Amino acid sequence: MSKIALVTGATSGIGKATAQILAKNNYKIILCGRREDRLLDLKNELSAFTDVYTLSFDVRDKKAVFESINSLPEEFSKIDVLINNAGNAHGLDSIQNGNLDDWDAMIDINVKGLLYVSKAIIPRMIEQKSGHIINIGSIAGKEVYPNGNVYCASKHAVDALNQAMRIDLNPFGIRVGGIHPGAVETEFSEVRFKGDSERAANVYKGFEPLRAEDIADIIHFVVSRPYHVNIADLIVLPTAQASATVMNKS
Repeated sequence: MSKIALVTGATSGIGKATAQILAKNNYKIILCGRREDRLLDLKNELSAFTDVYTLSFDVRDKKAVFESINSLPEEFSKIDVLINNAGNAHGLDSIQNGNLDDWDAMIDINVKGLLYVSKAIIPRMIEQKSGHIINIGSIAGKEVYPNGNVYCASKHAVDALNQAMRIDLNPFGIRVGGIHPGAVETEFSEVRFKGDSERAANVYKGFEPLRAEDIADIIHFVVSRPYHVNIADLIVLPTAQASATVMNKS
């Protein structure tokens, strides 16, 4: 019987690539995101491979998160894999020049949103005494870099929550693991720089960054291990990147 995977932030980047690879490997997919048109386009694409259901909500909206997940039909109700992928970065300012709205967005999406979705799904996994939660963190959750302050803090929180979830859910046979990418070329930088495409493109000049498909391939590897194997914590960097701030650019 096909396993069911729920992917947040499925409309672009790592989330979209993950949904695509899992769909092609016999997972039924629940696509979650804010942009309903993109969800429907992706559903149409993936329906050639598997059964797909879409949920359109913003992870910041606690009421919408619980209402949406609780509305799942019976055939999609047993969630085997949760990919907590929804996340963002807003701005790249020093702490003294930081924008309060940017801070709220990062904390609300990266931390509270992850908690809301997890809270809605964990009771199902506890009841079935199985499940696998993958929390998408960042190298920013392992190191702090100049002007990264609140974004780094939010991803450090994801790292801590990943470790805490693994401890708390251990008695129920639920696997929990974190994947922490370095530089991945997606819409991430364009969001961080608020639509400044040129500035976003400059982030990836002079070296070969990771692609969303690279991380998706790793996620598929992690969730497809035998059930007694849990890959708990994984940092993934492009070869040109040695740390959050050390990059070999030509």
